Amino acid sequence: MESPTLSIVLPAYNEAERIAITLDKVMRYAEQRGAKTEVIVVNDGSSDNTADIVREQAGRHPALRLVDNPGNRGKGYSVRNGMLHARGDVLLFSDADLSSPIEEADKLLAAIQSGAHIAIGSRWVRTELQVKRQPVHRQFLGRMFNLALRLILGLNFKDTQCGFKAFNRHAAEVVFPPQQIERWGFDPELLYLAKRSNLKIEEVPVIWSHRDGTRIQALRDGLRMFAELFKIRWNAIRGKYGIRPTVSESL
Repeated sequence: MESPTLSIVLPAYNEAERIAITLDKVMRYAEQRGAKTEVIVVNDGSSDNTADIVREQAGRHPALRLVDNPGNRGKGYSVRNGMLHARGDVLLFSDADLSSPIEEADKLLAAIQSGAHIAIGSRWVRTELQVKRQPVHRQFLGRMFNLALRLILGLNFKDTQCGFKAFNRHAAEVVFPPQQIERWGFDPELLYLAKRSNLKIEEVPVIWSHRDGTRIQALRDGLRMFAELFKIRWNAIRGKYGIRPTVSESL
């Protein structure tokens, strides 16, 4: 296909039960936009037939392609891998369960068009847009994580973990190549890199609904994500991102 104006990246791990339905919705959205859109599914070492389903759909949709990870590497690695393969002027990633309907992408794209380098979907700017909220214990851990983000990384956003974000080409080329975190804690790393690079980030309220069957284990993965916040700061102090925090920001 011709060079796309929009790339949609979908990280997928053992999504055989819902990937066909997701792709039907995403491809229909892409066709309705009328602009050149590519859709990239990143298969994160699935042990089911996720990849086979995507290949079958790609046979009917030239704008759809499959990228395979070298084994199971995590959501952060999958998003980065998809973004580095994407060719669009604007690059958007979404969770494969479409917790935010793909049509909500219009809001992120509008923010990019209005001058934002990065537009992040948010569940907490307008809480009334949440169709089904997370369980109470997940909400509590989320609030604690958000506080830690503010204290450790200086990220003053209401919601960094919504799996629905868009980047213009310049922003994607700034934040994805140096990305280090491969699993659930990659979102704060991207936003930290964007902030240190003086990119404009807009938090956009989106419709969102909790999906059952999440693979995040609240205690184990929550502790890992907290540890990754300190890893991000340590990486920055060591100069691994090519930028260093000021003295007042150092640990």
